[in-house]
Amino acid sequence: MKIGELAARAECDVQTVRFYEREGLLEAPARESSNHRLYAERHLERLRFIRHCRSLDIPLPEIRELLAFAAAPSQSCAQVDALLDKHIVHVRRRLKALRDLDRQLVALRARCDGDTSHDCAILAAFMDASSESRPACCSADT
Repeated sequence: MKIGELAARAECDVQTVRFYEREGLLEAPARESSNHRLYAERHLERLRFIRHCRSLDIPLPEIRELLAFAAAPSQSCAQVDALLDKHIVHVRRRLKALRDLDRQLVALRARCDGDTSHDCAILAAFMDASSESRPACCSADT
């Protein structure tokens, strides 16, 4: 199949296919005499694997590791488990950071009283924030 068909079947852009090829995650396909790329089903399977990993927010270096593990199926699952455990920790840290961000934004939004007769409290907080070590919207007990 040609690159357009591969991309369509994998539900991604042609540029995504080319990117994964450049990154070495997707092996280079055979070429026709006209120099068009010819992809096989194995390319589609691998591309779907990569895209599924990306949908789980797994970064490219970890996908490389998973692909290496998949290429050696006789290896223990312990390494895959460890990689996934590390990713779970990363996701939980990000969730905490997003919850903290949510609290900060809600506190910042609460500063607005809707009164246009004075300067915007939210903009003032943004201006003041550069001189503080903590975001201006948040007190120590938030």
